[in-house]
This record gives sequence, C-alpha cells and structure tokens, in this order.
Amino acid sequence: MSLVSFTKVRGASPNSTRQAILDSLDLIQFQFARNIRNVVIKANMCYYWGYSTGLTTDPKFVATLVDVIRDQVSPDVNISIVESDASAMKCKYAFKILGYEKMARHCKVALVNLSKDESERVEVVVGGQPFRFMLPRTIQNADLRVNVPKIKYMDYTKITCALKNIFGCNPYPKKFIYHRKLDEAIVALNKLMKFHLCIVDGIIASGAQPRRLGLVMASRDPVAIDAAAAKIAGVNARSIRHITLASREGIGNASFIPKGIAPEYFKKRYPRKRVTDKVMNLAYKLVQTVGLETRLGL
Repeated sequence: MSLVSFTKVRGASPNSTRQAILDSLDLIQFQFARNIRNVVIKANMCYYWGYSTGLTTDPKFVATLVDVIRDQVSPDVNISIVESDASAMKCKYAFKILGYEKMARHCKVALVNLSKDESERVEVVVGGQPFRFMLPRTIQNADLRVNVPKIKYMDYTKITCALKNIFGCNPYPKKFIYHRKLDEAIVALNKLMKFHLCIVDGIIASGAQPRRLGLVMASRDPVAIDAAAAKIAGVNARSIRHITLASREGIGNASFIPKGIAPEYFKKRYPRKRVTDKVMNLAYKLVQTVGLETRLGL
C-alpha cells in the first residue's frame, strides 16, 4: 500500500501553506534528489475560473511549492509550469486570467503551453487498446515532475484529481475526441507521462458554494491519492473506472495508508453538492459561441 498524507493549512499566510506542504512531504518520507536540474509542475487550469471557486489550482500555492523546491534542491533549478490548450480554453488567456503570468514573473519560472511545445509521437497500450499521443519535450526532459491537482466532482468520471489532471498534458487541443474513451485515455496518459510526486491543493474545495477546507495531500502514487480524494469527496473509489483501470495497469495502488490528520476530518467538511458538467458545458458553449476572450478584452 502507498502512503498518502493529510495536513491542514492553519492560517492564510504563505508560511502556513509552506509548513503544510513540508509536513505533507515528511509524512510520506519524500526527499528531493540533489541532482535535479529541470522541474515540471502541472497545475490544474482546466478553464478560466479563478482559484477562489475551488476549480483551479491557486497560483499562490504553486509559488509556495516553487520556493520549497528551490530551498530543498537549488536556487538555480529550472522550473516550468505547464498546461495545454483545450477545446474551450487557451493557455495564453488562462495564464493571464488565473494569475500565473504575474506569479511566473515574481518567481522567475517558465510558463509552457504544451500545445506549442516540441513533441514526438508515441504509442501506449491500455487494456489491449493502443493510443497515440504527442509527448512534449518539456515533460520528457524533466528530472522531477510534480502534479498539483484539485479534488472536484465531474459527471463523466465522478471525481477528478491527480490522474485526470494529467489529461491536461495531452498537447492536442481538441480533447473532446477522447471523451468516448475518457477513462482509457486518462490512464494511457498517466502510463506515458509518469509524475514523481502528487500534491493536492485542497485549501478551497468546490461545491454549490466554495468552502475553505485547508487541506494539503501528498503521495508518490497518483492512484492512491485519487482513492484518498474519492474518500474525502464521499465517493467509492472502486466505482471510479479510471482509478480501478490505472490500478490494473500498474500505475499505482488504490489501497493507501493515511498519514497525518484522519481523512474523516476533511470528509465531514467537504461540500457535497457538486458543480456538474452541465454547468461547465454551458460555460464552454459561451466561449465557443460568444467568445469569452473578446468579452474580456483580451
């Protein structure tokens, strides 16, 4: 079984977040290698919703993680924050709207649109079915890959967390073509692009009304951390197909050992009413038919 840590951010300051991140890493006995030169951080920027909705990773959380990595490894380590274009979201707007441009300037990190990155065609097999993707060089060349997802409900997959966040590393923008085989595609991309560490930004949780949860989770195992996320969200992990499929494909273990605060503490406080795909699809339709970028003057 894999270790999954549960820590609480006790306050609103960067120091409180930093301590929660450090504690979460200590609890899973994670240590940064000293020879790391290139780091990739995959935040969740699925759309133009700000972090206060609980739907996207807070750039301030990422900035604190960047400081932790540089303190633990080297001030000179190269760090790239990555995302890719999607059917209804363009990185050049998301980076600006969600606060990542400002954060990148302050922290001196690169923002990489994987859809524009140099890449090579590769094949991966899941359940006997072949998938072909473009593998971005920035992902391929990283010595350390860190997945920083959110916990969210989603009609297609019940919940999304670490495994689904890597779906955003697929550089092909028209990702809707994979929705008919979404679970297999999620697992295929995780099989192709293996991340070394998952750290969940659960400080604000999405729901009918966003709620401050104050949660930070960490694990080396994306399957275990997704199973833990499902427990907190009140969903049976065995009912989530991409989790069970990822376990069968050897990506990780759905059984986990909790470390730190009991998961039940966060489960009791997690907002149950979901933000459904119907709401998201309406927003996507607005982008495609009206043009959110134009409305925002971008």
